Order: sequence, then C-alpha cells, then structure tokens
Amino acid sequence: MTRENRTGELPTPARHEVGFLADLELDGEVSHGDSDRDEHAVDYGTDETDAVRPDAVVYPESTADVSAVVAAADERGVPVTAYAAGTGLEDGAVPARAGISMDMTRMDAIHDIRPDDLQVDVGPGAIGADVDEAVAAHGLFFPPLPSSGDISTIGGMIATDASGMGTVKYGEVADWVLELEVVLADGSVTTVGSKAAKSSSGYNLKELIVGSEGTLGIVTRATLELAGRPEQIRGGRATFPTLDDATAAVSDAVTAGVDVAKIELFDAETAMLANDYSDAALPERPMVFVEFHANHGIDEEVDFCRAVFDAHDVEQFEMASGERMDELWRARKDVTYAAESYDPAREMGQPGDVTVPIGSYPEMIRAVKDVADEYDLFVPCFGHAGDGNLHYFVLRDPDDPDEVARAEAAYGELVERALELGGTATGEHGIGAGKRSYLEPEHGEAAVEAMRAVTEALDPNGTLNPGTVVPDRDDAVGGDADG
Repeated sequence: MTRENRTGELPTPARHEVGFLADLELDGEVSHGDSDRDEHAVDYGTDETDAVRPDAVVYPESTADVSAVVAAADERGVPVTAYAAGTGLEDGAVPARAGISMDMTRMDAIHDIRPDDLQVDVGPGAIGADVDEAVAAHGLFFPPLPSSGDISTIGGMIATDASGMGTVKYGEVADWVLELEVVLADGSVTTVGSKAAKSSSGYNLKELIVGSEGTLGIVTRATLELAGRPEQIRGGRATFPTLDDATAAVSDAVTAGVDVAKIELFDAETAMLANDYSDAALPERPMVFVEFHANHGIDEEVDFCRAVFDAHDVEQFEMASGERMDELWRARKDVTYAAESYDPAREMGQPGDVTVPIGSYPEMIRAVKDVADEYDLFVPCFGHAGDGNLHYFVLRDPDDPDEVARAEAAYGELVERALELGGTATGEHGIGAGKRSYLEPEHGEAAVEAMRAVTEALDPNGTLNPGTVVPDRDDAVGGDADG
C-alpha cells in the first residue's frame, strides 16, 4: 500500500528514551512531532500493518551530526535507521525496532565536479536526477541511474546497490562508486574505497558497504564515477505475436552482442494497463522497448537488432530520436503508476524483483504466466529484460482473504522458481525486512552465518537498522520475515 492510501494509527514497538538528543550540539534538527514520526514509519512499499513509528527523527546537516548521534545512540542501545527519500519497496528504511530515524535528505550537496577525472563528490541526500543535471553541463552523466532517479537519493541507491534500465550496458550503481565516507556503528568516521580507477589494496570494504542497506554504516559522502554523454541516442519499441517470441528475441539480442543500452519487456497485460492509464493506444501485445547509445555507427546497431528481432516474427519495429523516442517510451516509464491506478479495489502487493541468468529469462516469464493461471490471479509482468531482471505485480483484493492468501502463495512460488533457475530474490530493490526469509534459501546457511559475523563485528550492539537484511537466527526459512 502506498503512503497516500495509509490511514489510522501506526503501531509502535517498545519505546526508547531519546532525551539525550537534546544534549547534543548538532547543526541539524531533532523532531519528536507525530507527523514527522509517522512519515518516517514507512517507505513506499510498506503495508500499514508493517509501519513502525520511530521515537525521534534527526535531520543531520553534517558528518559530525551523524557521528554524534550514532555514537550516543550506540552507547545507550538505541537503534538508528538511515532514511532518505522513502522510495524503497522492501521496508528497508522502516525503523523495525523504533529508535531514531536518521533523515539524510538535508545532506544533499553536490560538492565537487571534476570533469578531468570523470568524478563527482555528493552528499547521500542528493537526488539522482539532480546529480545527472549538474554534471550534464560538463557533457557527463551518471550511467547507472535507476528508473526512480528523479525521486530517489544517491544514498538510497548505494544502500540497495540499485540499478535500472541501463544495467545491460552500464552495470549497477556499485560499478560506479569509487569512494565512500561512512559513519560506523560506534560513531567513528572512515573512508572506504579510493578515488583511483582501481585498487588491489586490502579488503574491498567499499563493496561491503554498498548494498548493506544501512546495517554496516551510514554513508555521508560518495565519490561517483561519470561517463561522457553519448553523441547519438535512438530508441523505440517492437511488438511480437507472442510472449515467447518477445522473450526469445531479447535473449538472442543480448547473447548475440547487440550493443543495446536499454532493453525492456512488456507483456500484453502490462500494455493493457498502460492503455487504461494514459490512452497510450498500444497494441495489447507483448512488446520490447530498446534504446541505443553510441558516438558513431548507431544505425548499424539498430539494423543488427532489427535482424535479430525479425528472426522472432517481430510485427512492428519503430525507432526514433528526441521527442518521438520519448513518446514511444512513455508507457514503460509510467508502468508503476498505471498498475497502481488500474483497479481501485485491488492493491499491487509486494512487487516482484527477481533476476535470472539471461538464458533462463524466457522460462521465468513462462513461470509467471503458469503461476497466474494456477492461482487465478492477474499478474502483469515487465522488466529490465537485458540483464534478466523481471518485475511483476500480483494484484489482489485486500478485503478478500482467499485472494490475499493466493497472491502471497503465488509471490513466494515465483521467488522460489527464480532461485531454482540460479537467480536471485532481488535484483535491485534490496532485502530490507520484506525478503529476509529468502536470504538463506538463496545463499545457504553458511553464507548467511558469515553475513551475521560481519554485522556483529561492525555493529556488536545491533544499533544500525536492526530487523533488516540478515535474518535473526530464530527466523523461519521461507515465507514472510517478521522484521
């Protein structure tokens, strides 16, 4: 349920004494107000039954603020959960054990752009699109910016190791993070990584922080690598007679080496959602959205893609640039809003975010349709097909217990199928609290125990974002984690 639909009192676990915050000399502010605490009780993907109101919200304006608050909280056994734009989908920013919500959005400065180094230093609260706009003046861009980049922060992207439509060409956020300033659980400040393009010096602690969702440290500054903006950009969409044709075309295009920057899949049901939302006038057929980036020779790459798609009975293939390209892509960019508004009586439920090896992508798509038929549910699917990432919504009536139960069973079965195919439970949304119970089935008991050992070594008092990512030892395997 989205925040706008949430009503009523929010549950609060055992309260923590946070009066010590008044004694700290901070550049930022502390709030005990109900409206601020309610806002930080949820993220975008939180169901009202999982919302947790923190005892206080801190708005730091400096690394020193973060350090002081975390050190004082750690001494007193008070949990601290980092919070940014609240756009997460797995309850990763929900303060599961209450305590302090550390809102990083005021630390949003774009500190230093170094075009000669292809680098920028930014605060964790900087919105991704703002960073991209700032570096554009130098002919640069931040390639792994996810689809939500215009509303999500760099800190949040680093926390979940986010990725997006361009992953097939440019990789994940982790691939573009060079150096991080981090506040550890005892309040100490350290720097991990390096501004050099590569390093083999010691353990790669930077990679440990990226994707740890605030459980190992709180990022207070990031040095990001940039790339030159491509001189040629073309994109559009293709339609296919069947979903098997579309998924096979995607798989073949990637394995054949088509140099595509983005390649996205829609099933026919998702096309129907788009038409209902914005009168897009799409053919209600499976379709593939593609975009190409190059400095020269882009027409040859488009022709190569067309040849691969022709082998799979492509029905329509339209490429364009500029405003026409944006029109062709608009339905893909609006898909989440289309799913939210499609049926007021139904909710999207927990969003699917599985990723499988590209050769297994057609099989994963078929699994979605088989499970939808088995449980008699409407399950539109789409995704970043080029890297094997599939999103799906299991729409359900929250007032129909049987349908809710079937939706939860279907969701779980699809995650398990992705794991059977050698994939992952989450390609880009993170584990948060929502997928903790899938960590052990995916990685194995020994690996999860190693993760616990790392967490306990860096955060022995369980101060940073407890109740997320690594399951407690007594958590059951499979099903929903209780946070």
